[in-house]
Amino acid sequence: MNLSDNAVKVLEKRYLSKDENGQLLEDADGMFRRVAKAVAGADAAYVSAAAVKKTEKAFYEMMSGLEFLPNSPTLMNAGRPLGQLSACFVLPVEDTMEAIFEALKNAAMIHKSGGGTGFSFSRLRQKGASVNSTGGVASGPISFMKVFNAATEAVKQGGTRRGANMGILRVDHPDIMEFITCKQDNADITNFNISVGITEAFMKAAAENRDYDLIDPHKKTVVGKLNAREVFDIIVDMAWSNGEPGIIFLDRLNQDNATPGLGEIESTNPCGEQPLLPYESCNLGSINVSLMIKQDKSQAVVDFDRIGAVVKNAVHFLDNVIDINKYPLPEIEEMTKGNRKIGLGIMGWADLLCQLRIPYNSQLALTLAEQLMRFIQEQAKKASMELAEQRGVFPNFAKSIYHQQGIQIRNATTTTIAPTGTLSIIAGVSSGIEPVFALSYIRNVMDNDELIETNPYFKQAAITGQFYSDNLMRTVAKKGSIKGLAEIPEWLQEVFVTAHDISAEWHVKMQAAFQKYTDNAVSKTVNLSSHATREDVRDVFNMANETGCKGVTIYRDGSRDSQVLNIGKVNVKETPAPQTEEAKSAFLAPRPRPEITTGFTEKVKIGCGTIFITVNYDKHGICEVFTNTGRAGGCPSQSEATARLVSISLRSGVDANSIIDQLKGIRCHSTIRQKDLKVLSCPDAIAKVVEKVMKFQNGDKVEADDEGSVSSNGCPECGKKLEYEGGCVICRNCGYSKCG
Repeated sequence: MNLSDNAVKVLEKRYLSKDENGQLLEDADGMFRRVAKAVAGADAAYVSAAAVKKTEKAFYEMMSGLEFLPNSPTLMNAGRPLGQLSACFVLPVEDTMEAIFEALKNAAMIHKSGGGTGFSFSRLRQKGASVNSTGGVASGPISFMKVFNAATEAVKQGGTRRGANMGILRVDHPDIMEFITCKQDNADITNFNISVGITEAFMKAAAENRDYDLIDPHKKTVVGKLNAREVFDIIVDMAWSNGEPGIIFLDRLNQDNATPGLGEIESTNPCGEQPLLPYESCNLGSINVSLMIKQDKSQAVVDFDRIGAVVKNAVHFLDNVIDINKYPLPEIEEMTKGNRKIGLGIMGWADLLCQLRIPYNSQLALTLAEQLMRFIQEQAKKASMELAEQRGVFPNFAKSIYHQQGIQIRNATTTTIAPTGTLSIIAGVSSGIEPVFALSYIRNVMDNDELIETNPYFKQAAITGQFYSDNLMRTVAKKGSIKGLAEIPEWLQEVFVTAHDISAEWHVKMQAAFQKYTDNAVSKTVNLSSHATREDVRDVFNMANETGCKGVTIYRDGSRDSQVLNIGKVNVKETPAPQTEEAKSAFLAPRPRPEITTGFTEKVKIGCGTIFITVNYDKHGICEVFTNTGRAGGCPSQSEATARLVSISLRSGVDANSIIDQLKGIRCHSTIRQKDLKVLSCPDAIAKVVEKVMKFQNGDKVEADDEGSVSSNGCPECGKKLEYEGGCVICRNCGYSKCG
């Protein structure tokens, strides 16, 4: 097993079984054996015990060799009491108060079990519509979205993270304008990704600058009109501003609906790659194509034979997951087992291209993308048909397109391109079909040392080309790209491109190439530079529509980085207040405390409870620190003493960096036993909050994190740069992820 140190760290923190005291009960090998045994156990209904053991061995080798990994809930929960193995769910939201809160309850159960949920709120009547049963008026879908958002905030997935949601509203809903702008403030509806459900008729009206009808979802009557181009422009403007809403092409989703006899698809999972009917769930997994390489006459080529073997095992694996899964609701079990949808995709695509020396933004890459995904699609269908011969077709087969075509198949869908966030960290590869995000970056380790982490394929190319040096890698990490670096050959600059080296056009083309041979949808973020215009966003949306994509998400660099707190930046270069002659001639004396200060308060978990740390500043810089311990926490007198000494030192002109260096890293015995804490002691916590405020003063943005406390512009757990992927963020340093 070739796991990186970072992969082991992520597994230990988020995936491996622990006892009630947080002590590990297994290692990575044990996790893969646990999952393989549990999933292979489904074969017992069809074959001998010896055959089950053979399947278990094949599943274990496929996962431990990092050739294939299932979605996170399967790795976390297979063979454990919770047993909920699906990542993706869609729940209906009907237009009655009882149905709305039933959906809310069901969503809470799903989030508790570790899944994410998608909703269409399009069936809810518009704000102000009459409610006959009460004589009142409806509050509209956005008001209920906020209720769902608040409930999600209170329920953590499997005790490890908050649930994620997708909220969709049809573009012809009367409240569409309120929906489009409902996340205008980054602090609103934070547990939802939102997408506008676009129709073909709307896109045509927008192109022709015509009005279109708004339909009352309850009465199915026309209740108004809007200019389609103006609505489209507002969608573009909001997406340019902060990346939301995305768009979903509803007609295209239903054009590829495998079971039209069961109804229309109206929503997707939180990242948009899995369209589902109400009460459906789907089990996803990804093949690590960076390993699917062989040498042919000293040239690296794709090993299609190896891919075919992995696809066959992976389809078998995912079909078994359906049988052993413990479903959160009986309706979900019935629909999931009725359609047996699976979603096999890939990860490591950018790494594969680097090994083949093919630029991501090239026609050659698009051609290979279609060839590769067509092969995976064909092999997945073949494997599903073989399973159907042994085990039968899916129960809702008679209501499917396959019944009409005369094809006997086990699974209504077989392929999906999902974001692979933490899975790609475990496998040590690029995520999904995304480009490489960074070729080199700096990781801080113990004792303030810095570790240079470099993409292994780029590092090998640099060593082979005899231009590798730590200083060059530091330059690459700082610059974020190798474009224009004289030390690096031009052909390598073309091959080793990062997400922001690639124009939006090539991002969309790549998504469309994979979509062509994918049953479900493709998760892909179109990364735009901070200088991208609204016209660039409009072009992306139009191109996604024209090239056959089922939806599209954009993220303009820096568009979500504005601080929540409305405060001015400190002018840290301003000369400090003069001190008295007596103070100059004797010891340093602190300047007087200013009458008015501005600052931050952060809630920090420590080994023995909670401490609230306030750092204040005025026009001259940071001037004071206060601490307040929670009911069950800390050493109040020592924390207060530390804060007072820090305050008096700061107002005496002592460099804040020196104070941070002295306090940071101090350990308290109460933290040693708890591995998940972000701080080592009260002094360490004080130092880290002071450091965050200093970063803000130096021009970095500061936001509220998941707990409502302050964090610098980066991962709320480790501070490293976050990557945006399919409407979610992922930290490749520690595995933190969040959607919405």
